Amino acid sequence: MLTIDPKEIAVPKLHHYLLGAVGPRPIAFASTVDADGNDNLAPFSFFNVFSANPPILIFSPARSGRTNTTKDTYNNVKVHAEVVINVVNYEIVHQMSLASSPFAPGVSEFEKAGFTSIESETVKPKRVAESPVQFECKVTEVKELGDQGGAGNLVICEVQRIHIDEAVLNDDNMIDQHKIDLVSRMGGNWYCRADEKSMFEITKPITSIGVGFDQLPEDIKNSSILTGNDLGQLAGIEELPNETDVNEFKLLELSDLFVNLEDDAVQLEKELHSKAKEHLAKNELEDAWMTLLAFNNG
Repeated sequence: MLTIDPKEIAVPKLHHYLLGAVGPRPIAFASTVDADGNDNLAPFSFFNVFSANPPILIFSPARSGRTNTTKDTYNNVKVHAEVVINVVNYEIVHQMSLASSPFAPGVSEFEKAGFTSIESETVKPKRVAESPVQFECKVTEVKELGDQGGAGNLVICEVQRIHIDEAVLNDDNMIDQHKIDLVSRMGGNWYCRADEKSMFEITKPITSIGVGFDQLPEDIKNSSILTGNDLGQLAGIEELPNETDVNEFKLLELSDLFVNLEDDAVQLEKELHSKAKEHLAKNELEDAWMTLLAFNNG
């Protein structure tokens, strides 16, 4: 394993490792105005949401690692403490990238990147009409993390208004993760698209408590088929299936397998573990458990 002391490598190389490992990162497409009222629009991937009450977003327009200069966005929020953070989806990703070009101060990225500006309700910076979600924010604090190239500047924003395109809502009026089609930054020139090919669901154990790794039978923990990820799914079950249900499942779903391999216990166990893995891939946790428990049942 490569071990690195951040103090012993050049900042550009450290920057590469950080961005290559920490991702995908959401994109804050930040709209600000300068002291003369000129519009500015720039994307930042050092960004996330940090609180719901109050609603707080934070992004960081870092100092240039090459020239140690500060971004127009940073300069703007220091003199006019308001920002609109526009969410970036796949439909606008190339326009967003174009807006990141080093245009001169005072040049409108709205015009250069072909975006439609619309007035905000509570702040002076304009919104990007093409963005599926727009957050009007007051800047409550700007925290400088250093004065050298690569140092971040945390822009802490409190959300005043949220505007959501109804086209990305589901029947419950909530954001549909498939419809919104978000993009995010990876390392180098790479981006990530959150669509049906890349997204998957894991039920969060907010109120449930799984049995845990320590309660897994040794033959399952030592499986040559099941991975640590598979075991994590198995350990998340709240209660193991009862013997009656396992026997019924064995007779209905696994009888042919047990008949065909009745004289080869080693291969039978491998086949059962493989079937359980297939169930886990489909999020069929109880069926996976009954498949595994059938090996030593009855």
